Amino acid sequence: MENVKTSRNVAILIYENVEILDFTGPYEVFIAGSNRGRDFNVFTVAEKEQPIIALGNLSINPNYSIKNCPRPDILIIPGGWGSRKEMKNGTIINWLNTVATDTEIVLSVCTGALILAKTNFIDGLKLTTNRLAFNELREVASKSSELLEGVRYVDNGKFIFSAGVSAGMDASLYVIEKLLGEERALKTATIMEYEWNKNHKDIF
Repeated sequence: MENVKTSRNVAILIYENVEILDFTGPYEVFIAGSNRGRDFNVFTVAEKEQPIIALGNLSINPNYSIKNCPRPDILIIPGGWGSRKEMKNGTIINWLNTVATDTEIVLSVCTGALILAKTNFIDGLKLTTNRLAFNELREVASKSSELLEGVRYVDNGKFIFSAGVSAGMDASLYVIEKLLGEERALKTATIMEYEWNKNHKDIF
């Protein structure tokens, strides 16, 4: 029997006071690059299945809670002022420690790095975040990690860290390139009429 190709699940974590473009930017990239849903199934997930108030009082209804979320193939952790609270949220950190073990790619955007820094995965990794949050990341990152300034995103293999806001879109396009090839990523950027900052990265 011929194997049927299934789409990759792209789970985007949202929480109170999440930065809007940090999660909607990657959401748009993976939707635009999904080949009409054939390659990526994109959804939001929150701690509880109730409305989330993002920055600017934007109300978002998450598709799933962490209790009923489908297994992610790609997990995106956006930033925002609320990341300072969520990095201390044991329920979220425990969920990330569990679910990210079997995830193909984990991408942090902006101060989402503060949340990811509290998990079990970042020892020895190269990290980046919003330029205004480097001191905060230094305080919580593993001593074996290395913080990189002046890059839009950094690829450690499974774990990818991106700088502030729009850098999450650049990193998301890079993930599409990594998984489906440069042509698909460039086509996605064209669909969005977005100028992909393609070469401003580090890969390890």
